[in-house]
Amino acid sequence: MAQSSNWTHLHAQLHRTLLLRQILPSNQRLLVAVSGGQDSLCSLKLLVDLQPKWGWDLAIAHCDHRWRSDSQLNASHVENLAKNWGISYYLQTALLVPKTEAAARQWRYQALTEIAIAHNYPYIVTGHTASDRAETLLYNLIRGSGADGLSALTWTRPLCDFRSPILDFGLENSEENPNSQISADFRLVRPLLEITRSQTGQFCQEQKLPIWEDSTNQDLKYARNRIRSELLPYLETHFNPKAQQAIAQTAELLRADVEYLELAASDLLQRAICPIADSEQVKFQLPVNLNRPILREAPLALQRRAMRQLLQQILPSAPSFESVEKLTSLIAAPNRSQTDPFPGGAIARVEKPWIILDLKF
Repeated sequence: MAQSSNWTHLHAQLHRTLLLRQILPSNQRLLVAVSGGQDSLCSLKLLVDLQPKWGWDLAIAHCDHRWRSDSQLNASHVENLAKNWGISYYLQTALLVPKTEAAARQWRYQALTEIAIAHNYPYIVTGHTASDRAETLLYNLIRGSGADGLSALTWTRPLCDFRSPILDFGLENSEENPNSQISADFRLVRPLLEITRSQTGQFCQEQKLPIWEDSTNQDLKYARNRIRSELLPYLETHFNPKAQQAIAQTAELLRADVEYLELAASDLLQRAICPIADSEQVKFQLPVNLNRPILREAPLALQRRAMRQLLQQILPSAPSFESVEKLTSLIAAPNRSQTDPFPGGAIARVEKPWIILDLKF
């Protein structure tokens, strides 16, 4: 294991964060995602130095998308770092190169999940920072998003959120059964969300950490890189020198609002469903009858969220804004109003006090 360095401000900040938020319990097995860039190296070094206080069992995971000609050298660089620091190392390589940023991100989370399950690491730790949080908020705002998207980069998430069947570009040497269930105890954790990218860069420089520069981070054909290289510096120069921290703080405030609204909407939906389900986690199946008088009593924000929660379990893909609005509009629509088909063929209609959602009428 690497020797602990002098205790820095970032060591103290992360230690306080972990004590306050309880997102990485002591004496747990942690799988640290390391790309070789400054954020992941900063995250790894901080965790290594805090390990004597917390009693963690650390391992490194590296995901090779095969996007760059030097990706194998990058993987070897991270592997050598793991060997030098005496930390277990796991590599996952894409059989086929992901074609888009979104596909690469999906594959990466899935690959990390495969490793975590196969080797029993209940916690995956990533190096996402306050800067990533600010970029994500701006990216989703520009594309058109509600509070959920604006607060998407959260401190912790269950790994089952990222689980999907093996993608068509595949996993190399995967031991995973696509149909297996992931325990809610397996979680993704982002402990650096109050630390900016400039802070991780300064830390790596002071600690003389061997950063592997990823050339794709400078490619302005990717929207996130343009936000990072052009939009955020502009905002910091012309509006607020601490724009990253301010925007990240907004995401944190929105996350608390979203969690409250989601719980309230879930309660509304269960009260509106007929018959009322006994289970706390309802798995809705067609046909579904919704009590309009109960729904009409709720604010529009809860109506929309309740309808989206219902459609998320019924439709074959994530519901669009248009689908949610289409179903929500029936809460106050005249009798015998009817929607056109949703994806998958379901249709909703108004029948006196009910909205009836079924495949055919």
